[in-house]
Amino acid sequence: MSFADREEAGERLATVLAAYRGTDAVVLALPRGGVEVALPVARALGLPLDLLLVRKIGVPFQPEVAMGAIVDGDRPEIVRNEDVIRYAGVSDKDFDAACRKQLEEIERRRGVYLKGREPVPVGGRTAIVVDDGVATGATLKAALKGLAAKNPRHIVVAMPVIPASLLPELEELAEKVICLEDLGPIGAVGAHYRHFPQLEDADVVACLDAVAKPTAASPGGGLPPT
Repeated sequence: MSFADREEAGERLATVLAAYRGTDAVVLALPRGGVEVALPVARALGLPLDLLLVRKIGVPFQPEVAMGAIVDGDRPEIVRNEDVIRYAGVSDKDFDAACRKQLEEIERRRGVYLKGREPVPVGGRTAIVVDDGVATGATLKAALKGLAAKNPRHIVVAMPVIPASLLPELEELAEKVICLEDLGPIGAVGAHYRHFPQLEDADVVACLDAVAKPTAASPGGGLPPT
């Protein structure tokens, strides 16, 4: 177990991301677990914190299997996993129904988490995407595709735990991928933490309330050299 908790994982990520301090980057957390990791990153770097709302679209009779994902936005981005859809025999009608259900959950979460606050603009800025870890990468890849539609200048993925085998795929979707530890044969993100509780909506709201968002972006925002 490499991390005491999500806060320590975020502090370690912030050290690696120090080159972004003082730029116009924005930290985007995948709720729920990613928010507790992203909070110390945003605080240490003096950057705004916002959410990247994405929901897995599970197969109706086996919801843990992703047949796609939907990403929040003015025009929600839907990513289909055609191989899974075809193998599971899911009709377009059933897929659309599952999409609507997850979009409703995204709308609910946006209302609860953001409480009417306007999203932090990402167009032309460096977007640093943070979660507490990645297992299969299906939801993260969908989130990155949806984020690209918002036209950030650069996309940076920063995670405490990622399977090494997944890095080439992520590097096709982001200019930079930062990983502190390989998921390896353990197979479970939570196994890399000593304290890894499930988070509730109230935990996400508390993290967002704890960040003082700047009123204007700082100059800069270019991608630091590797």
